[in-house]
Amino acid sequence: MRSAKPPRYQGKISSWKDEQGFGFIAQNGGGPSVFFHIKAFTERGIRPAPGDLVTYELSVNDKGQPRAERVALVRERSTPARDTSGPGSGSPLLAFGFFAVLGIAVLLGKLPPLALGLYAGASLAAFIAYGLDKSAARNGRWRTKESTLHLLALVGGWPGALLAQRVYWHKSKKREFQVVFWATVFVNCGVLGWTMLPASVRGSTLAIIG
Repeated sequence: MRSAKPPRYQGKISSWKDEQGFGFIAQNGGGPSVFFHIKAFTERGIRPAPGDLVTYELSVNDKGQPRAERVALVRERSTPARDTSGPGSGSPLLAFGFFAVLGIAVLLGKLPPLALGLYAGASLAAFIAYGLDKSAARNGRWRTKESTLHLLALVGGWPGALLAQRVYWHKSKKREFQVVFWATVFVNCGVLGWTMLPASVRGSTLAIIG
């Protein structure tokens, strides 16, 4: 005989921490909030949000606290699909556009070819660092310091950081982080633009500052 399927319950997501990859569900009919992890979703690529209706199977953890498994979003035809493209949808275009401008500057002799390699290497390092930090946040491992991520952006890895924020949905909604991040982008681009000025203009600028 076939074993009976576990009963499914319905509730609404009451809170969600995207950086850590977990949240809580308010059960229909009351009761304690139910913990759930992003890995509990039956569909990959789903990014939950507070207010989403879900169905789930109920289990308990080692401490006897309720935990949701096999979580699925409840989709209603009357409700328009939520945009899951993530924040900063223009970030990939900005990153690729920057590299296109950088390549043109190298071809015109405004920058040495090494500059293109340095930006590519720093961007790759930043992309990997964001991915590792996102994985660490989900699995409770040692996190990468935000100062390290900002330093990678400052030295030229900000295009890769932008792509990582879009791909991993990481650090893209944290306002304090974004303020510092964009400051590093402006500083980096400012220094790059200054190095592309004629030597006479740079000398005059330093003389005025001095």
